[in-house]
Amino acid sequence: MTAYGIASRRTVLGLASVWLLSFVGSPSAFAQTFDLDKTLKGIENRYNSIQSLELQFSETYTMKGHKRAASGTLFLRKPGRMRWQYTEPAGRLFISDGQYIYDYNPEDGQAERRKVKEADDFRAPLAFLLGKLNFKDDFREFHTTMQGQDALITAIPKSDKLPYTEVTFLAAPDFTIKQLSVKGQEGFVIQYTFSGEKKNAPVTDAMFKFTPPPGVQIVDTTAR
Repeated sequence: MTAYGIASRRTVLGLASVWLLSFVGSPSAFAQTFDLDKTLKGIENRYNSIQSLELQFSETYTMKGHKRAASGTLFLRKPGRMRWQYTEPAGRLFISDGQYIYDYNPEDGQAERRKVKEADDFRAPLAFLLGKLNFKDDFREFHTTMQGQDALITAIPKSDKLPYTEVTFLAAPDFTIKQLSVKGQEGFVIQYTFSGEKKNAPVTDAMFKFTPPPGVQIVDTTAR
């Protein structure tokens, strides 16, 4: 198993919401008229009403100045189902069926299985886009800057015992989350950039079931 594969799986199921703030206008107008509660509610309403999502993603993992990049297509469906289908590295899959998570990397020649409730992966919070979002329950502090018409928000969690120290969001004026960055306690950062969002995209149960390729061993960590 690669160091990237291990590190990128080591954090955050406890994060129960991940999406923030947007505003149309200049930075000066934003500072004068921005309504945090109204914006948070708009994002919550947008994502809580969605049953499924399809997104294109790019992923960057940074640790001590070293970077690794990946990309592909992400499918999400209530309740808590995910399929990360990679084009780079080709063939990699990260799937949650709501009960178990399967992480398959062709370079390892095996797939790891573990229970969702035992997982602490950076990507797991994205499933909550299809659940119940409530920012005020999870974060105590927000810092906002503008990037054109998009809002860049750094959110500080209420608890300092979590495996991450801050979450940063980039959101468009229509409340779409365009970017998500999570900083871990160990100093590494995983950033996701999203595009081509399709709300209530057609997905099937089969997409969230992992069938190992011939000769691939499933390593079950649920009993550890």
